[in-house]
Amino acid sequence: MINYSCINQLRTLRDIIRYTTTIFNKSGIFFGHGSDNAYDEAIYLILHSLSLPVDNLDIFLDSNITKNEIRKILYLINKRIRLRIPASYLTKESLLQGYKFYINNNVIIPRSPISELIQNCLYPWVKDSESITSILDLCTGSGCLAILAAFAFQQSMLTATDISVDALRIAEKNIKHYNLQDRIKTINSDLFDKIPSYQYDIVICNPPYVNTLSLNNLPEEYLHEPIIALDGGDDGMHLIKRILKKVKSFLKSDGILVLEIGNEYNNFMKHFQNINPTWVTTSNTENNIMLLNKAQIP
Repeated sequence: MINYSCINQLRTLRDIIRYTTTIFNKSGIFFGHGSDNAYDEAIYLILHSLSLPVDNLDIFLDSNITKNEIRKILYLINKRIRLRIPASYLTKESLLQGYKFYINNNVIIPRSPISELIQNCLYPWVKDSESITSILDLCTGSGCLAILAAFAFQQSMLTATDISVDALRIAEKNIKHYNLQDRIKTINSDLFDKIPSYQYDIVICNPPYVNTLSLNNLPEEYLHEPIIALDGGDDGMHLIKRILKKVKSFLKSDGILVLEIGNEYNNFMKHFQNINPTWVTTSNTENNIMLLNKAQIP
């Protein structure tokens, strides 16, 4: 809990950042939904509360903060600590690859490392980004990967699907924000069930893949995310099996599947010994994302 009697001792932005970083470090909260340390999370929440840009911190560090501003910051910090609500749910926004997305707890917080591959236009597996004309984003959630793909592959039309109507409302809000309504259409569908028959250049999917044991041991912050977007069944492979069973008919002859499986590499290898994907390394992950071309899918 926050001690509000400290208000009279906190005068500048530098003071409140130092104070918040200290109490975050002492609180035992989990970092991993946008920032990975107390200092960065403190800065993010404080600057958001003050409506200040994150890229000009230095010029404001010694600025005085009013008592009302301090109370507003401490209220936000208190909710973060006491309720273990991830910062992005408190601010209703999340940054991914420099793009801002509106979110609430109907969608998981955008953090997929697939975004890093999209920013690089899936090179070297896609040689010419302008040759890509059709992309399917399964389990779109907030729509973040579909939106990033639309910017990376300028000639493409995209379909973004999700089983959750509430999630699709968030995706549509983000699609409208980036004025991509003419290029990204949304479909409420349980994986491929309601998607019209069509063959895509690229299928992207960040499905629920957390196995039951891991799900039951996640930090408290994850309990604020929709369970349907995390739960991959006993071994994390429930949705993966369904995807690999049907995705082939939705790919062009030279199409590729980009599929995230998180930390379920061992379970994947146990179930799919006949599949030899390309495992893609990103700046923070290894053996979390696979690429498969159509010929590699049984």
